[in-house]
Amino acid sequence: MIVIAHLSDTHLDGAQRSAQRTRTVMHYLEELPYDLDAILVTGDITDHALPEEYEQARRLLTSRHPVMVCPGNHDERAAFRQYLLKQPGSAAPINQVHHAAGVVIALCDSSVPGKDEGFLEDQTLAWLEDILAQAPDDVPVLVGFHHPPAPLHVPFIDGIRQFGAERLSALADRHPNLTAFLAGHAHTAAATTFAGRPLLVAPGVVSTLRLPWERHAHPEDYVHLDQPPALAFHVLDDEGRLTTHYRCVND
Repeated sequence: MIVIAHLSDTHLDGAQRSAQRTRTVMHYLEELPYDLDAILVTGDITDHALPEEYEQARRLLTSRHPVMVCPGNHDERAAFRQYLLKQPGSAAPINQVHHAAGVVIALCDSSVPGKDEGFLEDQTLAWLEDILAQAPDDVPVLVGFHHPPAPLHVPFIDGIRQFGAERLSALADRHPNLTAFLAGHAHTAAATTFAGRPLLVAPGVVSTLRLPWERHAHPEDYVHLDQPPALAFHVLDDEGRLTTHYRCVND
């Protein structure tokens, strides 16, 4: 059985609140009596893409479990590489792959420099196609990114989702071992489908989105700041069935 923790949208900004919420989630995962196969953090690691915010992220997103991170629309590629990943700065997409026993995890960069919406560049799609082609047919591949490629029926989020998604859908049609898509960005736990696969959205660590039917009294009040941080656990069993559990984490 493969167990993966999935969190998103820490929005570390140098302030105590975002740091404490991230610390709470990471401490919870660190204290689990189980070795996770991976922890995925799907974007908006920082709030302003400042060097000191990425240095803070490096300290907080450390674990005995393998940790993978990808950028979101609040991140900046060169600073992300230089200060979080400790790699030479570059404006190229940040795509990463993790091979665990029985699963391949591919994290794609859906960020668009200077914009809030998402898009997978041709370079990223070619990289992903190569990862899928190299994976054995019987090994599931989980594909993650920041921006969901399908509407979630939240107008504010849908307006800045991942566009050009028909290219990703066509790629998925060519690779049946692509098992599921994992995303962040929405600050709410959500489950839908895309290209005939599950599309599983992690809740936000820093805040929780108010859904449209929750905002009648405050139509422009988009977020709950008093809800606890939360995360998802994705479980792949020996039969290839994927199950997701969502968990709130309190201090």
